[in-house]
Amino acid sequence: MSTQTTPGTTGTTDGGAAAPAPAKARSSRSRLTMRRFVRNRLALVGLAVLVLLFLAAYLGPLFNKWTYEQHDYLAFTSPPTSGHWFGTTQSGQDLFALTMRGLQKSLVIGLLVGVLATLMAATAGAFSAYFGGWTDRSLMWLVDLLLVMPSFLILAVLSPLFRTSGWLIFVLLISIFSWMITGRVVRSMTLTLKDREFVKAAKYMGVPGPVIIFRHIVPNMASLLIIDSVIQVGAAVVFESTLSYFGFGIQAPDVSLGTVISANESNATTYPWLFFFPAAFLVLIGLAVSFIGDGLRDALDPNSANAKAKWAKEMDQHADLSLAGAPGKASEVLNPS
Repeated sequence: MSTQTTPGTTGTTDGGAAAPAPAKARSSRSRLTMRRFVRNRLALVGLAVLVLLFLAAYLGPLFNKWTYEQHDYLAFTSPPTSGHWFGTTQSGQDLFALTMRGLQKSLVIGLLVGVLATLMAATAGAFSAYFGGWTDRSLMWLVDLLLVMPSFLILAVLSPLFRTSGWLIFVLLISIFSWMITGRVVRSMTLTLKDREFVKAAKYMGVPGPVIIFRHIVPNMASLLIIDSVIQVGAAVVFESTLSYFGFGIQAPDVSLGTVISANESNATTYPWLFFFPAAFLVLIGLAVSFIGDGLRDALDPNSANAKAKWAKEMDQHADLSLAGAPGKASEVLNPS
């Protein structure tokens, strides 16, 4: 049997050849990251809550006989009952149907903004650092400009112009004001990565700059971009809900959590269920995304402060259990004489 190896592989060259070493390394890192994430209980709770919210938003209306556009003229401001699980509004609309529709819209907007804003940050930051010169100066000038501009006021002014353009325009507008800080971080990381040997080798081989960026540089920032996209989801949901609360976001007849909360905010003390249910779902989204983001950060970046503290705590617990399970050995270690 031949045991000759090649630079890209390990093991034998016959039918039982081992997998390439880089593939093994990536698989090991993925499994290690997954184990770290699974050990984080709050992250698992956040993930479970977010999945349940998606299921409730899209499957819940299937089990409800009322739609968010229908009115029950025999039940105005009715408290929660078997016929109206969350009660009804002053106009007789089913609050459960309204809340689930608003939850759908808020979750979709949050996900789209998270993905789009992260793509903007990765593209702008990497191109700025890689090409330098006027490209770097122009993009950084744009970042500085967007950072000092009052995004909420600008969106409030622009929203009347796009009332008939659909809700997707708000996804684009929110994304435009959500990528700048991450773009700066991506730029700093690209300045370091572009001097690495694999990037220089690609340049020497004549690979175009955009191909190097998206094939060699951006993948090496995957952990940062994943964490950022998750955090952006929660921030976008809150931002969109705030815009809708003040009447600058989703417009009737469609609804989001912000519009539902805004419509019933004046009845928070007299008919508390009208305010409590949509507000509770908004808080759950924020907490779930925050827990998931913290878990991903600790899993992908074991050098973070939270990860170090958790690791130290686990080691202390393990040491305590070891000493408790072997008192004789513990005394020998403490008193070798």
